[in-house]
Amino acid sequence: MYLNKGRVHMNMLSCSNLKKIYQKQCVVNDLSFSVKRGEVFALLGSNGAGKTTTIKMILDLIPKDAGNVEIQEGIRIGYSPETPYFHPFLSGREVLEFYGGLQKIPKEELKRQIPVLLERTGLEECKIKVKNYSKGMLQRLALAQALLGDPEFLILDEPSAGLDALGRVEMMHTIQRLKEEGKTILINSHILNDIERVCDRGIIMKKGSLLHEWEKGTDRRSLEEIFVEKIGGAKRWES
Repeated sequence: MYLNKGRVHMNMLSCSNLKKIYQKQCVVNDLSFSVKRGEVFALLGSNGAGKTTTIKMILDLIPKDAGNVEIQEGIRIGYSPETPYFHPFLSGREVLEFYGGLQKIPKEELKRQIPVLLERTGLEECKIKVKNYSKGMLQRLALAQALLGDPEFLILDEPSAGLDALGRVEMMHTIQRLKEEGKTILINSHILNDIERVCDRGIIMKKGSLLHEWEKGTDRRSLEEIFVEKIGGAKRWES
């Protein structure tokens, strides 16, 4: 996937004053943040905070009502959605062949990439059709699909959803390795321990607005403590 939206230089992504309104309700309101090249950046917040909507606006999957998105010009983007869907009667390998074809990746290059990606995501031995995949297996296949074509920028929406404890650890190890390879990653996850382990910076959102900017190593408190302070407390339960 390519998005040509202008030059951002030091930043891989810059979002300015984003706004989205659904049925007269503002679900993202005046949101601004930037993602630096080579970092892992987190979108954090409770359910309904506007994280997935923000990602969809960044990718032009839904229109913005206001604001601006700038992405480093000419880069390849890999996207793993919150709820991945693949044709149920294809195998994992066939899914990657299909999406690689859509991206016009040469067949010889696909033959080289696909076994590597299946191994990287723990699906190399899986021969069953996608209709028989567990939720966790679908998440791993979605990551493999996002890595097709060796993108510079990855956008991962809840990549650990549906994974068991071991699967989550393996997913975070994979994301850490991708970071070490120089990938820039924007990740939406509600699992704070995972975020604290792999992310450099992030924002906490509430009701579509930026509530707090977080950076690893700048606060003695854990990310969970910060999150509870900003999102939790008595106000959370007010009607």
